[in-house]
Amino acid sequence: MKLFKLWLPLLVIIASAALCQQIISNSIANQKNKIDYAELNHVKYGLLSVEEWKRQITVILADEVSKIDISRSDRHDLKVHIETLLNTLLDKVSNKIREGNSGSAEGWIKQAFMNIFVSLDDIKTGIPEYADAIIQELTKAKTMGQIKAMLNKQLRQYFRETFDKQDTETLNNILARTDAKDITAARIYLDKEISFAHKLITRETLLLIILAIILFAWSGFNKQPLAPSQYIYLVISLILLLVTGVTTPMIDLESKITHMNFMLMGHPVNFDNQVLYFQSKSILDVFWIMIKHNDIPMKLVGILVVTFSIIFPLCKIFSSLLYYYNYHHAKENPLIKFFILKAGKWSMADVMVVAIFMAYIGFNGIITSQLEKLSSAGPNLVVLTTNGTTLQPGYYLFLTYTLLALFLSGYLTRNPQA
Repeated sequence: MKLFKLWLPLLVIIASAALCQQIISNSIANQKNKIDYAELNHVKYGLLSVEEWKRQITVILADEVSKIDISRSDRHDLKVHIETLLNTLLDKVSNKIREGNSGSAEGWIKQAFMNIFVSLDDIKTGIPEYADAIIQELTKAKTMGQIKAMLNKQLRQYFRETFDKQDTETLNNILARTDAKDITAARIYLDKEISFAHKLITRETLLLIILAIILFAWSGFNKQPLAPSQYIYLVISLILLLVTGVTTPMIDLESKITHMNFMLMGHPVNFDNQVLYFQSKSILDVFWIMIKHNDIPMKLVGILVVTFSIIFPLCKIFSSLLYYYNYHHAKENPLIKFFILKAGKWSMADVMVVAIFMAYIGFNGIITSQLEKLSSAGPNLVVLTTNGTTLQPGYYLFLTYTLLALFLSGYLTRNPQA
């Protein structure tokens, strides 16, 4: 039984350390995949992309050109237009000839000859027959094929002259990293990777939390003061939770248009998974962003974040060790006393947890509200929006650390030396 009590906590710590390393490694890799996946689905490559609009409109116009046909009703209307055009054309030709023949003797003779032998009215009486002949020629398969080919050629020319300039360096890097030929292949690859990694990280996080709870519960059931080795195990467990919690993403902020559909010339135009905004950040990520900012106030906020979420908790943990063992009369040290007896209200780890949770609720509400306005665009435009703001495993690990740290302080007071 003694061996069991001795080896169980050690095995839990070894397993927790291995899980900590795995969670951090998998989370960082999955964070990269999520960012790349969001980039591939960004609205700039879809709804706001000229190339994507060209791709869809080309198909629509090509289909419309292929369906061009002259029906009976169309023939009647077309004949009326052709007859009008021919009548106008003959009048213009006659007037042009008259203008050319005026002003000279030779021209006067030519015009007199035409007036005697050529009757414009007689020519116009044949306009209906000319119109029928033109329509008959137009409706031949060969002629229609030539017309469609000319239209398609002109459309291709228009599309070649329509383009936008986009920085595709990031996109090309993602395609190279995923070894994908195009965006669609890269999306499929990353979607599978993210789904698999998310399930794995969730299981690993849950197991790490369970192991930490087991370790603290094991110590809590024992009403006797903790042995030094037990206390060290609890401290190590808290450090593992803290390190994993602050280095892995705590919250994902995402807003996207899941599906957008409308009809153009009787054809559906679709845009799916159009990401408007995405961020996946850990506490350390936020700190580095703030500390690199040019504004001094932003740098100060970054320092406060890392101070209250990392430095103070670590100082309190190590101070508790020194206090527990009374290393070099640590119980009399004012700094140690501060971290043990007074720093609880200054460490603000619990405030950090609440702040992150409230930020989640706030972002979730704002994004949902704005997307609802977009969804009610109109009856002819179908827009389905999605708010993908979610708390990530890092938050729950940090929350577990905060709660178990309270128990550690309670265990410390049970030590007879305290």
